[in-house]
Amino acid sequence: MAGALGAEVILIERDIVGGAAHLWDCIPSKALIATGAELAELQRARSMGLQASGRLDLDALADRVRSIEERLHTSVRDLLASQGVHCLAGTARFTGPRTVTAETASGAEAVDADVVLVATGSRPRVPDWAPVDGDRILTTRDAYRIREVPRHVVVIGSGVTGVEFTHMFRALGAGVTLVVSRQQVLPKKDPEVAAVLEDAFLQRGVSLLKGARAHAVERTTDGVVVRCDDGRVVEGSHAVLAVGSIPNTDGIGLDVAGVAVDAGGYVTVNHNCLTSVPHVYAAGDVSGKLPLSSVASMQGRKIAEHCMGLHNRPHRHLDYDKAASAIFTDPEVADVGLAEAEAFASGRKIRVTKVPFSANAKSLIEGDPRGFVKIISDPATGVVLGGSIVGQSAAELISVLAVAVTNNLKVGDILDSLLVHPALAESLAEASS
Repeated sequence: MAGALGAEVILIERDIVGGAAHLWDCIPSKALIATGAELAELQRARSMGLQASGRLDLDALADRVRSIEERLHTSVRDLLASQGVHCLAGTARFTGPRTVTAETASGAEAVDADVVLVATGSRPRVPDWAPVDGDRILTTRDAYRIREVPRHVVVIGSGVTGVEFTHMFRALGAGVTLVVSRQQVLPKKDPEVAAVLEDAFLQRGVSLLKGARAHAVERTTDGVVVRCDDGRVVEGSHAVLAVGSIPNTDGIGLDVAGVAVDAGGYVTVNHNCLTSVPHVYAAGDVSGKLPLSSVASMQGRKIAEHCMGLHNRPHRHLDYDKAASAIFTDPEVADVGLAEAEAFASGRKIRVTKVPFSANAKSLIEGDPRGFVKIISDPATGVVLGGSIVGQSAAELISVLAVAVTNNLKVGDILDSLLVHPALAESLAEASS
């Protein structure tokens, strides 16, 4: 974006253009999840009168993931080149307030800049009690490069990443136990949404260990043992840690540049993503905001506009409370804006409408009526404040509600739209009535 606006841009990257999303997080996980979803569809096809079978070819799956990564990498590099961006392969650190030095294969190269954007991302958190070895005891990034389907995976952590890995490994045929430290999976999500996902996991043979906080993992002869603080013990062939992430801010010279970080190591930023130094910005996971690729991308766009002076005219600031998010489990989960529990906790008056997919013709045709659409609106004005969806294609359907929330549309605007029939989106109109 900065290049398109006329800036001279140098991008320093040590691994692959596109960062963690391309290398370890979004793309590999979603590719594996997509394969698992196809296997689930083959099984569901039996209820639709089809006799189907599927054999998992892990080598072909690995080749597919690598192919997707390479195609994305190439397309992003071509896009950058088309805007005149110079890509420098190396590891960078501040050596002064406006100077960055990159350690490249050919030696150190100093770059002076008017503006610096820190977008170094994050990495999986590894607790002291978890001796990660990349073989049996894995971080989420280790878990993508599986050589065979594990016999039984113990997933530690039931947030977004934990439930996605639970879905992925179970869909690929592994036994799975999910260690849930609270009394529901997805503790920050709508309890009704979490309940649908829990039911789906239980029906597919996933073991849920609720109210259990892991505090030790041990390697055995042919597997692992996970010990919880309440005395419960779980055995498996592998353990996957999904217990959060930490920012990549150490060792990049932020102190030299005078850039402030918080107690967690995240760079502190204002509404324009500016740090404590007027010419240094931060975006993505390192900024401590929502750890979503879509948020990082929008931050980058806004930063480019701001540093090129475009924010002197009326514009819309980033509103992280209106960011849509999705979880690619089976069924999918997605939400945007104000949550029902949050509204009740604050005493805010809201109108809640909920429509099950079991009343939707398209979901019945496709043999998957699980889940529902829930819309939160202002009872006085009808303005859409938020919504949650659990069910097939939730990640796509939430976009309609995201547009409504971002633009202060009313439920009547959705209801008055002439939607396709039969379609899952009709449930959005039903929930708007």
